[in-house]
Parts: sequence; structure tokens; C-alpha cells
Amino acid sequence: MRFSAGTFLLVFCTYIFYTGSATEYDVVTGVLVAFIVSMLVGRWAVENDRKVFQPRRWLYTLVFFLRYFIVEETKTHVDVAKRVFTLKTRPGIVRIPLNVKSDYARVLVANSITNTPGTIVVDITDDGKYLYVHWIDVSSLDEGEVKENIAAYFEDYAGRMFD
Repeated sequence: MRFSAGTFLLVFCTYIFYTGSATEYDVVTGVLVAFIVSMLVGRWAVENDRKVFQPRRWLYTLVFFLRYFIVEETKTHVDVAKRVFTLKTRPGIVRIPLNVKSDYARVLVANSITNTPGTIVVDITDDGKYLYVHWIDVSSLDEGEVKENIAAYFEDYAGRMFD
């Protein structure tokens, strides 16, 4: 067993967030739970603890999530709502090349695409170089144009956070 400071921090913050309280009891319990979890699964949960504590990565993460939830989600919800009422859809599956290196970055890109209305990742190739995405509006089959429309924003920030 190996202690992982990154896992400890993530588990502790999650525990405090979900309890909704920072009383002495909750903090002590959170520290105990985070310590036990980080000892049991720490070496598998975080690849490199040193990367977790880089302020630049936290800034990219904050900017990504704020923009994602405020701007990108709003735009796509409005777009999908318009398509539902006008019935103007061109659904299909497209292939998107990935340039991120780490598994964490690939998962962030895939989850962000899936969480965005109108798109869902249906497959990631075994080598991790391509995503296959079901898209509500296949306006082009050019991989570069498709990537720009669906994944470029997510991949840019995922690379900054995890690669």
C-alpha cells in the first residue's frame, strides 16, 4: 500500500462537498475516510501526484468547467431544443481523431462529449487515437471539421490539465 496525496485531496474535498458541512466531526471523519481510501486505491487512482498540485492545472480546470457549464452547455441545449421543434436533424456516427496522451484526458474528452446534448461517444478505439461519436447534426464528414465542431475545445483543456 502506498499513500497518495492526490487521491487523499480529491476524496477529502468530495467528502466535505457531499456532506455539506465543515464541522469538526465532518473534517475528522473526512480525513479518516480520505486516508483509508488513498492507502487502498491511491496508486491506481492518480497517475502522478506531483501533477495534482500544480496551480496552473487547477486554473485550467476551473476555467474549463466554468466555460463548459455556463457557455457550451447552454449553447447546445438551445441548439437541440431548436432541432426538436423544427425536426431538422441529420444524425449519424462520425470519427474524431484524438491527440491527447493520457487516459485521464481521453476520458475527460469522451465524458464531456457524452454530457453535451446532441452527442454521445459510442466507442473509443483500442489504441485511444479515435472516438466514434453519434452526432445529431452531421454537417460534414471531414474529420478536422467534425473535431472542431465537437471535440476541439474539450481536447484543448484536457491536454492542458492531464498531459
